Amino acid sequence: MEIRQPHQPYHTDHCMVLSCQYHVLFCLNYRRKVLNEPLAARMKDLLLAKQAEYGSTVIEREVLPDHVHLLWDADPREGMLGMVANIKGSPSHERRNEFPWLKQRLPTRWTRSTCISTVGAVTWDLVTQSIEAQQSV
Repeated sequence: MEIRQPHQPYHTDHCMVLSCQYHVLFCLNYRRKVLNEPLAARMKDLLLAKQAEYGSTVIEREVLPDHVHLLWDADPREGMLGMVANIKGSPSHERRNEFPWLKQRLPTRWTRSTCISTVGAVTWDLVTQSIEAQQSV
């Protein structure tokens, strides 16, 4: 089976072909703007290190002063919620050791809230049209 969509990465194993990208957004507690330049750069490096741990790919990442955006290409069998929890927890612990002032400025770093949405190769309208077209077949 050959799938040609150069902008959309497809992965294969012995029984399936898959392409799952997620838009992940998580915020700092109280939306405090503490992710300054050195801290944001270190956070980006840690996010790239985590991708190897899960065998996934961070396609895009942006660390803003009070929140983080990721475009993550991951296998859904790995469990996206667990991956995000690990991403939020591990770098937070390491950052507190590197930047001790964070402990005083922000006792708990991330909110419990996380936004995860899938990013598809086709639009919602196209999928609904395709499903509706199947009714007449």
